[in-house]
Amino acid sequence: MNIDTKQLLSAAEAVSHAAYAPYSKFSVGAAVLADDGRVFTGVNVENASYGLTICAERSAVFAAVAAGATRLVAVAIYTPTPKPASPCGACRQVLAEFAENMQVLLGCQGDEIAEYTLDELLPEQFKL
Repeated sequence: MNIDTKQLLSAAEAVSHAAYAPYSKFSVGAAVLADDGRVFTGVNVENASYGLTICAERSAVFAAVAAGATRLVAVAIYTPTPKPASPCGACRQVLAEFAENMQVLLGCQGDEIAEYTLDELLPEQFKL
């Protein structure tokens, strides 16, 4: 599948403005691309009880699953940082549940873009 990296990163950046981050002020946006070409977005949603916060990556994956998309091929993550920031371990494992080896695109406020495969970021994925 041909992945339009600019479009996916643009979707992640655009949705980041909808994040609910009153505590950290760290608004993250994510966009996942399903194998059928659909794009699903998500944002981080914080909670006063910090453990109940959800990351943007998992929010996007859950939106995809709710729409019936369970085969993902790429994710774009936008963070309000000078350098790209990598997804946390929990998000990496959730992404691995729905992809054999997806492309991971990391964008930020600057022009720098980092590209990885999920296998590079999570080489020993837990699978049943």
